[in-house]
Amino acid sequence: MSIKHDFPYAVTETAHFTIPLSDGTKLAARLWRPDTEEPVPAILEYLPYRKRDGTAVRDALTHPYFAGHGYACLRVDMRGNGESDGLMADEYAEQEQKDGLEVIAWLAAQPWCSGQVGMMGISWGGFNSLQLAALRPEPLKAIITLCSTDDRFADDIHYKGGNLLNENLGWASTMLSFSAAVPDPQLVGDQWREMWKHRLDNMPLMAETWMSHPTRDDYWRHGSVCEDYRDIQAAVYCVGGWGDAYKNSIPRLMENLPGPKKAMVGPWIHKYPHFALPEPSVGFLQEALRWWDYWLKDIDTGVMDEAPARFYLQDGLPPKAMHSERPGTWVETEAWPGKAVAAREYFLTESGLQSQASPLAAPQTMTTPLTAGTGQGEYCAIWFGPDLPTDQRRDDACALTFDSEAADDWLPILGQPEVNLRLSSPEDCGQLTVRLNDVGPDGKVAMITYGVLNLALRNDRATYEPPVPGEPMDVTLKLDMVGYRLPPGHKLRVSVSSANFPLLWPARKRADLRLEAGLQRLSLPVFTGDAIDCPFEAAESAEPARLETLRAGAPRRTVREDVASGEVSVIIEDDLGAMRFLDHGLWVDQHCREIYTADPEDADRARAEIEWHYEAGRSEGDGQFHVTVKSYHWLTCDADNFYLKAEQKAFEERELVHHKTWERVIPRTAV
Repeated sequence: MSIKHDFPYAVTETAHFTIPLSDGTKLAARLWRPDTEEPVPAILEYLPYRKRDGTAVRDALTHPYFAGHGYACLRVDMRGNGESDGLMADEYAEQEQKDGLEVIAWLAAQPWCSGQVGMMGISWGGFNSLQLAALRPEPLKAIITLCSTDDRFADDIHYKGGNLLNENLGWASTMLSFSAAVPDPQLVGDQWREMWKHRLDNMPLMAETWMSHPTRDDYWRHGSVCEDYRDIQAAVYCVGGWGDAYKNSIPRLMENLPGPKKAMVGPWIHKYPHFALPEPSVGFLQEALRWWDYWLKDIDTGVMDEAPARFYLQDGLPPKAMHSERPGTWVETEAWPGKAVAAREYFLTESGLQSQASPLAAPQTMTTPLTAGTGQGEYCAIWFGPDLPTDQRRDDACALTFDSEAADDWLPILGQPEVNLRLSSPEDCGQLTVRLNDVGPDGKVAMITYGVLNLALRNDRATYEPPVPGEPMDVTLKLDMVGYRLPPGHKLRVSVSSANFPLLWPARKRADLRLEAGLQRLSLPVFTGDAIDCPFEAAESAEPARLETLRAGAPRRTVREDVASGEVSVIIEDDLGAMRFLDHGLWVDQHCREIYTADPEDADRARAEIEWHYEAGRSEGDGQFHVTVKSYHWLTCDADNFYLKAEQKAFEERELVHHKTWERVIPRTAV
């Protein structure tokens, strides 16, 4: 990534000010503006993650770049976060959206704003960009939504295929810690303690809320723009990465949004494409600038004359927990679904994965222990750690596998593979996992994509319909969206199993599913068009933030097995390190340890424990302070209930100033 120094405009930054809302709440903001007397369009990013330190590193790379090209860039902290007033009760709440509408109206009314507003964000900011666009504030003309979703139950960090993700607890723990961060005394003065204590005293237990809604009910419909795509009239640019968890929303948005739209999906994890891994990164800021110029300045940049959807097809590589680079090629389609994508049919048979229609002659049972799935990788690769899927051979040993013949040529896959299976469960519950794998000539097995399904929600994610033990069921399962080129000499493998730990919390009982005799089908989306040269410029950014690394982060993922009991534990250490911001002296240290444990036979022995450590302070100058917050979650279960415990301790100068505990029993229904 090259650093850009010469912009058309000099940039003035206002590091902190507040925006008043109608109820008296003030939201903290940071603003970058071009030095010009002319009103300019504005770009809003609206998040809970603290402009002072949480997103400051990426903000420095991004917002001054747009400001230097003639845009006012506003970064706002939601109520209850950073230096903003108030409390935050949940993600994507109605209050969050009301506040966002007020911010957009305030922004458009400023004398330095032309009245034209765009909105951009990744993850949470991508969600609320879509959600606010669906409310149609008049000034909001265009958005760029990155790594987000249109359906909060189908594709968020809580449930997948109707199954409870362990990342649900992981994210609840993360937010318990992030939300306990301190308003900077240098910015808010002596009231920082009162603001901080108010937040700590009223801290919500988000895990309880999310686990209390195990089906796609009204809670999840709120904020899911798929409920009526026609609500969105603003132009939408959808951006994602194959290493990210949210890529399935992009084909739905491209197919269903009625207005102007574009899509870009690269090889990246959950990061902005100008500094993401795996490489190649791209000139996202230049592409975004062309988008903003077209929609907010009425400059014909040609961005809407080009192919609407561009995808990077990753070449197959040996499995690795994190790739620094993925070779591959770019392709484009005239829409989605694209005319250059055709379905190729395969069938699961005793002879493997066959292109000729052939039924499975006899039933086959998946003898899958509840500990299978440790090669799956993280649900969402966020922290540049060893989060991607590893060699699948161990998990394939616990699955039914069906291999194709070795490919004679490159096989380019683009889209969502789909399986149609006939199966049964011996219990009134069951989890289905289907992985599409790449078997190399050396025997190593890399995951291409996967899908999971809670059989109790197989027909409708809103309707609990437990399997009848032993009764065959016809199920359709779409695997995750993917762009992948299977190399010559490699084989496709379909792996079918009935547990996936620690991606999913285990079903109430071990249920070894059975594939029934009959046609078992894979529909593979194959790209039939031509490759193109990379359509994007090389990555650029503004000047990085001035930092001092106090302690380098050391993320780890470890699998531990008790050979006596068979219990398996996966330990994830998300270590963000410690850094000091040289411009204002604030230092922050954050790290987390998650432990997920399962027994191969007994679902009641599943458990999780998570600890987050947050420490921050300033040692010199105005606004000196030192605080520490330790946040904990514990989750256990039996067949009828989840048992959730949490605890938070806060210290000022090593003295305990706050201690809160929670203990909840949450009935198990659909999961």
